[in-house]
Amino acid sequence: MKRVFDIAVVLLAAPFWLPVALLTALAVLLADGRPVLFSQMRAGLQGKPFRLVKFRTMKPGDGADAERLTRMGRLLRASSLDELPELFHVLSGRMSLVGPRPLPIRYLPRYTAEQMRRHDVRPGITGWAQVHGRNDTTWEERFARDLWYVEHASFWLDVKILFMTVSTVLTARGVDKSDGITMEEFGR
Repeated sequence: MKRVFDIAVVLLAAPFWLPVALLTALAVLLADGRPVLFSQMRAGLQGKPFRLVKFRTMKPGDGADAERLTRMGRLLRASSLDELPELFHVLSGRMSLVGPRPLPIRYLPRYTAEQMRRHDVRPGITGWAQVHGRNDTTWEERFARDLWYVEHASFWLDVKILFMTVSTVLTARGVDKSDGITMEEFGR
């Protein structure tokens, strides 16, 4: 039922999000040039790797996130528009609308057995941790909320999280930590 719900919501909302995604791609191209998209290997269901694609928000190269974040990128992150390409991952079955956020695969060896349970469900565009602090939390808080979701996942909880996400995005709560980074590296 969850998969059917995900597909139905993404397809029914396509007349709204597709034009916004196209305009966002054009805005990134005009403001920051190419590439418009950013991709990174992330851990999906059962920890299996997949290539996550989102709109680019940082200048390519090395350096701290806060230094590389572009003005357009800051706006995209605050509004969560950088996540729009992930809706295609929902259609392909790599992601769900709701679930723990997919993290880089380099984190896999760093998880405890308990933390690995976050991969018992499909990763999501939004999740329980995102509506309870987003990036302005500790890794321990985030993992605790991810595991709570895994243990309590239901259709109605997903609906509740989707509605809570709208409020979280509209207020841009918890987008960045006070030092300007999205989230520090896990396990270092």
